[in-house]
Amino acid sequence: MNFSRLKKSLSNLITYSAPKDSYDFTLNNSTSKNITYESDENVSTNLKENKKIIDSRYNTLINSDIIIRNFKLKSNNTPYSAFIIYIDGMSDSNLINQFILKPLMLRNKANTYKTQSLKTYNKGKKVVIKKDSNNLAVEIENSLLPQNSLVKETSFSNIFSAINMGNCVLFVDTLSIAFNLDVKGFKQRSISSPNNEIIIKGPQEAFVESIRVNTSMLRRATNTENLIIENVSIGKLSKTPCAICYLKNIANSDLVSEVRYRLNNLEIDSLLSTGQLEQLLCEDNKYNIPQVLSTERPDKAAKNLYAGRVVILVNGNPYCIILPATIVDFISSPEDTNLKPIFANFLKFLRFLAMAITLLLPSIYIAIVDFHQELLPTELLFSLWASRENVPFPIIFELFVMEISFELIREAGLRVPSPLGPTIGIVGALVLGQAAVSASIVSPFLIIIVAITGIASFAIPDFSFGFHLRITRFLFTILAYIAGFLGIAIGLYIYLCILCSIKSFGVPYLNPNDTINFNKKSNNFFVMPTWMQEFRHNYLHPKKEQAQSKISMKWRHHNE
Repeated sequence: MNFSRLKKSLSNLITYSAPKDSYDFTLNNSTSKNITYESDENVSTNLKENKKIIDSRYNTLINSDIIIRNFKLKSNNTPYSAFIIYIDGMSDSNLINQFILKPLMLRNKANTYKTQSLKTYNKGKKVVIKKDSNNLAVEIENSLLPQNSLVKETSFSNIFSAINMGNCVLFVDTLSIAFNLDVKGFKQRSISSPNNEIIIKGPQEAFVESIRVNTSMLRRATNTENLIIENVSIGKLSKTPCAICYLKNIANSDLVSEVRYRLNNLEIDSLLSTGQLEQLLCEDNKYNIPQVLSTERPDKAAKNLYAGRVVILVNGNPYCIILPATIVDFISSPEDTNLKPIFANFLKFLRFLAMAITLLLPSIYIAIVDFHQELLPTELLFSLWASRENVPFPIIFELFVMEISFELIREAGLRVPSPLGPTIGIVGALVLGQAAVSASIVSPFLIIIVAITGIASFAIPDFSFGFHLRITRFLFTILAYIAGFLGIAIGLYIYLCILCSIKSFGVPYLNPNDTINFNKKSNNFFVMPTWMQEFRHNYLHPKKEQAQSKISMKWRHHNE
């Protein structure tokens, strides 16, 4: 009996029971039915039916930014009921008033004259078209709407996409078509200098979030009529506008077809960034190795277009995707084109060294300290062990503590407001490093190793590839702690096998056929003088292999 009382007392003490008059909300599963996102309906000749579909799809009784304007327009002195729909804030109200509503609603010669037939001329011969319902659409298009961009739409799915992009759509009674009018007027960021790919000798323009501004910048940078820009919409819900850009006389047709095929076969609800698209297009995502380039510089995109690559633009993103890509492309910079070859090759060698340091330096340090002390000079070895004499933790624990602390400082510097970012990085590194050494948590040598590794990781031009190296070095560190140089050798063998097995849109990632090829003067690793860059990279198989004449500086041989 006492046991049951004790059990009841504990139950009352621990268990919480809500009062009878308390409000309780439970989220139930009310989305079991399949929801159809696409609308396959076509525009009806009945204006009320079209209005009903618009009201139902856009919830016009709730949405405050969906504007529907009902009015009467005149054609051949006959009134017709009509309405326009647009999104406030995405369309230009002045353009709608001046070039849509005013010509259609106000009395003028274009909409008041009466004709029994419309007369047109085809190759000097007069062709008479009898007056019918189709003539209303022709007259609206040719006489009543002074708009430079006008598209006739019959499907509601295309109409919804146009409205969501900032266009205005006109519906007229008795017509089974709607008029899609381009009157975009939303605010957008102006063209500015690149933030993440800063170079000294080069154009100081960067992509913005508007896809049409970006395509115009590509047009200006390439300055050729051979540039093809194909529009593709991705996402069942978002219908994000994307653009496939390539030079029709240079890019390989199979490469363009493969890119088009992959983009058209993406079954997703929404696409919001180029980072998402990179993951959806790559073949070997399981290795988390970047296989396409991304850049915010139009000049870099134009250079790759002339090399035979394909560029993909995504609306709403100030970055473009360049494909295919090899490992050498990730340690190359747009600055290499603007520098003399000796300077560019020196910088490329430094980046290659930075890549090796970022990947292997911590693991080499652990392997030497734990397994291969004989490789160090005696004085350095004594100094190293003296610095570690009072450290109570194993070296792998020290290294992970400092590496994770460095990554935390780096991430904190990126997330805090800009004026505080550098301060947090400098103060955090100095204070934490000095305090850790003074408290005998880590050794001074380890601070130097972590600092050199962190600085080297900043020298990698591509952020995604640098992130990949930062993650992979933890695996090499564990292998070095387990088996020393043998573990590093096994890890390098597996890593190189993975790199050799990866292909970026049919191109080997390590590109063994064209890394060093002096015969065709098109090698990929070393930067050759401009007058020697006679051929494009043969691994891209471009339609036009020769990039310039064999003797490009003819002024030198003019008198010969």
